[in-house]
Amino acid sequence: MILYLLLSAALLAVDVLLKAWASSSLRPVGSIPVIPEVFSLYYHENRGAAWGIFQGQRVLLVAVTGCLILFLIGAVILKKFPGRLVNLSFSLIIAGGLGNLADRIFRGYVVDYLYFELIDFPIFNFADMCVVTGTILLVFYVIVIEGKKEKGPQKPEADG
Repeated sequence: MILYLLLSAALLAVDVLLKAWASSSLRPVGSIPVIPEVFSLYYHENRGAAWGIFQGQRVLLVAVTGCLILFLIGAVILKKFPGRLVNLSFSLIIAGGLGNLADRIFRGYVVDYLYFELIDFPIFNFADMCVVTGTILLVFYVIVIEGKKEKGPQKPEADG
């Protein structure tokens, strides 16, 4: 249990450091091409949620994110969901959620800095990657692992 919360704290620290770097180094220059016309580090202040939805809805986003994080932390501490994969996914979601929540509370916006220009993908950050990876792992767990448990052993049909 404590290991998963320590993982969340370590990932949160990485997110905080990367956003501090982006704010101090990228804000003055705007962007730094890493692979020209493909990928760049691009400073952006997101005042909404994923893909810019809920623009200006800071209170709503803080409330929903805060409740979700409290639920997930409680689930990890109380060992409500068995298994490493579920707890790993929760750790990733907690870390990313806390990183973006802290931005919304203390800055009023989320600092984004990763931009795939080639496909014009919305600008995102490390915290977003944690949330998305954690969610993918959780969906995998629910569909593949829990899905197999629910089906149980299959009886062969009798020919009649």
